[in-house]
Amino acid sequence: MGVLDVLVVGEVHTGLLRGRDPMSAREAASLVDLVAGEPVLRLERPRSYVRSPERPVGVDCPLGAPAPARQVRGIGTVLQRAAITGGHIVQGTAWTTLTRATGSARQPWSHYLARLGVIEAVGRVQPTELTEAFAAPDRAAGALDLGGIAALASDLVQSAVPAGGRSRERLRLPRTRLRFVVEQGDTAGPPSFAVHDDQLRIMRVTLPAEAPPRLLVAFGEDLALHDWLLTSVIGIVDRAAIGALPRDESLGRLRPAVDYLLHLWLPAGRGGELAGQLWETLERRAAFTRQWALLRDRIRDQFAVGAVAALSAAMPR
Repeated sequence: MGVLDVLVVGEVHTGLLRGRDPMSAREAASLVDLVAGEPVLRLERPRSYVRSPERPVGVDCPLGAPAPARQVRGIGTVLQRAAITGGHIVQGTAWTTLTRATGSARQPWSHYLARLGVIEAVGRVQPTELTEAFAAPDRAAGALDLGGIAALASDLVQSAVPAGGRSRERLRLPRTRLRFVVEQGDTAGPPSFAVHDDQLRIMRVTLPAEAPPRLLVAFGEDLALHDWLLTSVIGIVDRAAIGALPRDESLGRLRPAVDYLLHLWLPAGRGGELAGQLWETLERRAAFTRQWALLRDRIRDQFAVGAVAALSAAMPR
């Protein structure tokens, strides 16, 4: 197989379920039922979480190595799935494991379908070039588009949302994209996390070959969820213009964070012990939870001050 055996790459798109209040676990499960005859994973604790079965998407395309004269072709399957957390946060995920093909000839599709979630790299494979290509913010035109496959899973869930329900007019939050690249190494290395623009984030990490790919994907989804929560609440606080707008107006803009988001923070909730270790390292470097705590406390302080002001105004003089 070669040195690409545990080059796991994927992308997660995270956004708000459109058009209505949070759904029950039963309702959410019906939206992610994307594969006929396959069961939907459904969890009630520690928070509502439903996830579709994985379905394979066949690909035969360039992998996007930066040297055109040494272009590498990838043939195989990407695994696609969708999930809903807390009844109203939807994620679409696409991921695969890259391996070196044993020959240069294309095999029958039965060969690739026997190894779901694996893409064989055909050509003069340079692992470092492939890694850098997937970890770069921009992907070459025509190259493997994991983001497009992830977006399709999310869009299928969004399109299945029934009409009706109370509209959340003041809660308009953007979708974010997290791309993850997991390299094989003799020893584990610390994960790196970079924010490239309003939407794209890239996480890279080196792990031993025995790390289970599905746990790595679960960690990527968990990281994407919490980055989206943090990004969303930062945006809500910014739009509240605390200290610049009248307090009642600021509190009105902050209220959706309290109603829909603050209770969902639970990092390292998926991916087992491996996720816990990776989160611990990321927390030391990126301080996700400390930043979340500062935002949460600032929001709570505004409501506390508002409550005191309202009580004072209501008391007889």
